[in-house]
Amino acid sequence: MEMGEIAGGTMALEEGCGTPRHSGSKIPAAWACPPAPKKRPAHVKQKEPPKNGYFHPPDLEVFFARAPMTRREACA
Repeated sequence: MEMGEIAGGTMALEEGCGTPRHSGSKIPAAWACPPAPKKRPAHVKQKEPPKNGYFHPPDLEVFFARAPMTRREACA
């Protein structure tokens, strides 16, 4: 800053804008990091079995039955 004289006294003259240097204008430093966010607990909902029971088709076992093995002869 430059000092100038006005009417017998001294006055500080500003030259444009500047960053405030006063300690009250500074952002305070963080002392410690904040804690990590807490994970929400998982809500486990147990499903109830259907009121009418599960569907059991009468021919389901036939669908998964293995066909009888037939003996094949070698082609040599």
